Amino acid sequence: MNLTLTEEHNAIIEMAKRYAISMLTPVAARLDCSENNVEDRVLFLNNLQGLAELGFMGMNVKAQYGGSEVGTIAFSLAITEIAKACASTAVTVSVNNMVGEVIQTIASEEQKNKYLPKLCSGAYHAGSFCLSEVNAGSDPAGMKTQAVKDGSHWVLNGTKMWVSSAEYAGIFIVWAVTDSKAPKGKGISCFLVEADTPGILIAKAENKMGQNASSTNQVIFEDCRIHESALMGKLNDGFQIAMKELAGGRIGIGSLALGIGLAAMDYSRQYAVDREQFGSSIASMQGPQWMIADAYTQLEASRLLLMSAASCKDQGLAFSKQASMAKLHATETANQVCYEATQLMGGLGYTKDVPLERFSRDVRVTSIYEGTSEIQRIIIAREILSEIH
Repeated sequence: MNLTLTEEHNAIIEMAKRYAISMLTPVAARLDCSENNVEDRVLFLNNLQGLAELGFMGMNVKAQYGGSEVGTIAFSLAITEIAKACASTAVTVSVNNMVGEVIQTIASEEQKNKYLPKLCSGAYHAGSFCLSEVNAGSDPAGMKTQAVKDGSHWVLNGTKMWVSSAEYAGIFIVWAVTDSKAPKGKGISCFLVEADTPGILIAKAENKMGQNASSTNQVIFEDCRIHESALMGKLNDGFQIAMKELAGGRIGIGSLALGIGLAAMDYSRQYAVDREQFGSSIASMQGPQWMIADAYTQLEASRLLLMSAASCKDQGLAFSKQASMAKLHATETANQVCYEATQLMGGLGYTKDVPLERFSRDVRVTSIYEGTSEIQRIIIAREILSEIH
């Protein structure tokens, strides 16, 4: 197996790194503390526009639809570099890419031509998924949002929770029950709904622990009428779409977690080199050295798992198990190394004068969204057990 990155991959890493260092790092702390004022929101959206212009908003979308068509490995590498600087920006980019991929995979040619160029170019600041509900998070098949046919239209009613980028999204992918008599998970369909459609209410942003520059909202549908042409894919087949296509989102979130973990350890490693105690650098002491060695070893394992999953996806191979393994390991590892990085820095690491407290808050949700660690373990176990003949 060749684990060497291509020249294109290295060029993408360098491009993402330059943009992250020059545009994202200087404002990440400010945007994290922002009270969602207009000036800071414009700054955040301008940074997204800059990433769109560099091709980062549609990395696995074909060039004919405005994408950069560089593949999943490149996507993972780019998300990691962006997340080192600003996790809020990284999650927006990750979700937008997945929205684009789902549309490219199952939408009609008319839908692709209408929406993909806007997602990739930044004409839409972002795209969003409307899947989870208050009682349908880890169990999305239990959703209650309904779409009822009325002539040539569907009428949407229901409330979606935890919708990333809802405040500035241009398009929503919405899952709703279209056959209430069907067995659980069998009567769900998928729709493309433009954000300015009457009957959509975006609730106040959640007051989150981290990733504060990225808005997360309830999206409420009240007699929201959408034309029958908004149906994406086959009627009543939407749940299968969610389970199959969104597995790629786990690669994005795993890559985001890896970026945060690397940023935390890189910062604390430099501190360990510079900090002197008992007459010598603490980096020369065995205890801190073992902490550093263990952290970077686990981060490297995360990277390799992510590359394996991304490579399988790019080759058109089954990758659900690999993606779940990568997300599970990367997110749990990143949470742990953020703790270790703070420990290495002692009391200073506990203050807001250094970015570790932001990293620790930002990383926590990575083991929750796009499927909790517990759900990933269920997926992994089921796939492994199904291999027994």
